[in-house]
Amino acid sequence: MIQTILLIGALVLNPGAVKETFEVDKESSKVIWFGEKVTGEHAGTIEIKEGGLEYVDGKLTGGKFVIDMTTIESDEELDKLEGHLKSDDFFGVATYPTATFVIKEAINQGPKGYNITGDITIKGITKEIKFVADIKEEGSNVTASADIVLDRSEFNVRYGSGSFFDGLGDKMIYDNFTIGVNLVVKK
Repeated sequence: MIQTILLIGALVLNPGAVKETFEVDKESSKVIWFGEKVTGEHAGTIEIKEGGLEYVDGKLTGGKFVIDMTTIESDEELDKLEGHLKSDDFFGVATYPTATFVIKEAINQGPKGYNITGDITIKGITKEIKFVADIKEEGSNVTASADIVLDRSEFNVRYGSGSFFDGLGDKMIYDNFTIGVNLVVKK
């Protein structure tokens, strides 16, 4: 009986946590990709379509970001490369125009940043990933940066992959690629 009274009292005194969602500033945010092959490397950008971070009682608890895969570009402005990346050999953007990332857990590690766990979906395939992000509140903005290493073979991106094809020699493209994220989120 006493436990019931205490539970009711706790609910009355704390009617609910304050949940807030802050939207990404697409113009100030940047997503960079970097991939390597035996004979070189390529880099470029992808645009954020929408997204934001979720806070409960002032603590980061989640978030979701949608990446517009149709905007993938190469720094070298190579039309052939960009077309190939958009094709079914790589990201199949006609069928899969977006990729998503959903934060499931964010643990503040103090000066070491946040340990982020979330689900990333590329080409309709969802995988859990973990990485460290540097997240800071700066006035009316939250900035977040991270370098996220992904294995493209886990998302059925097979072209030139030694995980799927033998004898590629110097035509092989490494499976791991890096996504560099620099977000600005408006509070």
